[in-house]
Amino acid sequence: MLRTNTPTIVMFLVYLAAMVAIGFAAWRSTKNFDDYILGGRSLGPGVTALSAGASDMSGWLLMGLPGAIFLSGLSEAWIGVGLILGAYLNWRFVAGPLRVYTERTGNALTLPDFFTNRFDDRSRVLRIFTAVVILVFFAIYCASGVVAGARLFENVFGMTYAQAMWWGASVTVLYTLVGGFLAVSWTDVAQGMLMLFALLLAPVLVFMHTGGFDASVELIRANDPLQLDWFRGGQVGFIGIVSLLAWALGYFGQPHILVRFMAAQSVETIPAARRIGMSWMILCLAGSVIVGFFGIAYFEANPGQAGPVLDNPERVFITLVELLFNPWVAGLILAAILAAVMSTLSSQLLVCSSVLAEDFYRGFLRKNASQGELVWVGRAAVLLIALVAIWMASDPDSRVLGLVSYAWAGFGSAFGPVLLLALFWQRMTRDGAVAGMIAGAVMVIFWKEIMVNRMGSELYEMVPGFLAGGAATILVSLLGRAPSAEVQATHAQVRASLRETGH
Repeated sequence: MLRTNTPTIVMFLVYLAAMVAIGFAAWRSTKNFDDYILGGRSLGPGVTALSAGASDMSGWLLMGLPGAIFLSGLSEAWIGVGLILGAYLNWRFVAGPLRVYTERTGNALTLPDFFTNRFDDRSRVLRIFTAVVILVFFAIYCASGVVAGARLFENVFGMTYAQAMWWGASVTVLYTLVGGFLAVSWTDVAQGMLMLFALLLAPVLVFMHTGGFDASVELIRANDPLQLDWFRGGQVGFIGIVSLLAWALGYFGQPHILVRFMAAQSVETIPAARRIGMSWMILCLAGSVIVGFFGIAYFEANPGQAGPVLDNPERVFITLVELLFNPWVAGLILAAILAAVMSTLSSQLLVCSSVLAEDFYRGFLRKNASQGELVWVGRAAVLLIALVAIWMASDPDSRVLGLVSYAWAGFGSAFGPVLLLALFWQRMTRDGAVAGMIAGAVMVIFWKEIMVNRMGSELYEMVPGFLAGGAATILVSLLGRAPSAEVQATHAQVRASLRETGH
């Protein structure tokens, strides 16, 4: 039995059909493996910006973050501050150098490709470690997307969680499998605009139904004054704020975002893309925080409608949309939630696909594989990773934000320090890179599983993980033999080229 009315479902299905159509259109423009994995490095500033933003802001933007704000108040908004800071620094200091460096190092298509070529690693040890870290943490990240999509299909179609999980993932898998990077990037633009529309419009209607800003704030204060406090009456101390702001560090190591920089048309497009991307991100995060925060006021004023949100706070945005919007508009906005899920999940699936096809299949099994063969291996890899993610997401009690925070810390700690040092430090070595990746990834897992889950530490695993990764990279590089003259010369040439273009 359907929970929502026909106009909502019609709009929802129209959106799904449009995304699949884009996927098949992209198929016609995908001529070889380079197109499938990186779109032929043809993205202009607008597509680069919105594709990077939509890939970054997954289902947690419309589910996890509003749910956290609804549950705890403004103290959770420090995450948004950290993300804005991290995204800006990533655009400003990583995007340009990575775009130039990947082209100068064998036209690298993937992050393992870049690291391997950057350090002239003929042993392929670095490629293996990079690929394994990507597959492990992306399996967790993809699972978060499957959970978010399942929650949405549960609400819209009244399915069981298991049914919703399969249907929610199927459309994303289909257009990613068929159209590759171009499909993902083109759909990201549509999805990014839809997300922005939803997050600008939803707060307006919430205000209208709670009597405006002042009346909403009074309702929240009457419910719990601590929800208005960014420090939550001292409960969110120094460690809490550091942990929330530390989300900024994760940006330097997210493969699905970094690949957008690699695919930009040229380094000259980066400044314009940065301005577009940061404007979009600030507006979206502000809308997400406002919806979660003033959702508190709405459900205080309408307690009889609060049941689904009290059961699972991550449903706050979905429930508000169904209650407050015209059914036709509600269908479009619920599609925006799916857009947020699909844009990130598709990017993650494609990165995993590229790793399996480029770094394992061609790297170890079929060095002379044809372009067409690699494209089909990539498509098979998309399906394989999707099935693993669905299996990991099978627990109906899974929470989107928890899964995202674990994977975000894993990538940020394993790759962030290594990438920054690889771009800016000439003395860095291959062994330093391997040590940094291992130390960062292991520390995240140790801190999460032992210090947080068993010992009750409040410090986000990103902080010790990032520090461990950076320290290991520097120490092992300095203790080992300096890189070859050729590797150092390439680094110097890239830095000189970047200075000429103002990056």
